[in-house]
Amino acid sequence: MSRILLHSIIALLLTMLTQIGGLAWLVAQLFHQRLLPFLLIYSAMTVASIWIAPSFGRTALSCSASGPLQVQSWMYCALNRNYVTPQLADVLKQTAITMDERYPGTTTLVLDSNFPFFDNFPLLPHLSHDDGEKADLAFYYRDEAGYLAGATRSPIGYFAFEQGPSDCPAIWPTLRWDLAALQPMWLNYALDQQRNRAVLQTLTNDPRVGRIFVEPHLAQSLNIAHPKVRFQGCRAARHDDHIHLQLR
Repeated sequence: MSRILLHSIIALLLTMLTQIGGLAWLVAQLFHQRLLPFLLIYSAMTVASIWIAPSFGRTALSCSASGPLQVQSWMYCALNRNYVTPQLADVLKQTAITMDERYPGTTTLVLDSNFPFFDNFPLLPHLSHDDGEKADLAFYYRDEAGYLAGATRSPIGYFAFEQGPSDCPAIWPTLRWDLAALQPMWLNYALDQQRNRAVLQTLTNDPRVGRIFVEPHLAQSLNIAHPKVRFQGCRAARHDDHIHLQLR
């Protein structure tokens, strides 16, 4: 019974993390050696998902692309978190092209998007990435020498917070983590004010974009005031480490 419980927990965690990993783990239990079969089955299912996802209204963002739009880390593709609707894929592509035209050599990085299958399947820890119509973009950064193409302060693009004033009280439950212990570990890059302002302007000008979440202190410092640019609320994750956009 304990082994069944253990494998059930592992399958649940893999499902929460990757959507298809739990099924791959359960199938791997048919083999004497489980790890290698799991990796092979999971890899095959991940590749197959690219071809099956369009039947669910999703398309995979490429992790091998080298143009102005790129997925920030191979991890997002390995975990099947790089899927969006075709319309959002076009929004992201056109936004990246616009940024590259305005500032040649600019790379726009996508972080978490959605899983390949089924609406209303939660992409934890996000509260709303469940229908292929949401995606997160990394901030653009610079150092003393200028813009840093394709760079992020943290290895995955998240959790390197730009500190600023907040009216949020200490409440529970909440996903508004401060992760104070991690902050000294991140690279000491500064926000590229021009590019971050420009991408927000580009997104607000796109009629297909319905909402953009960014912390109020950043919207103020970037001089962005638009009905589409909103505060996500005090119980949701902080948005002073990335930009959230959605179609509706």
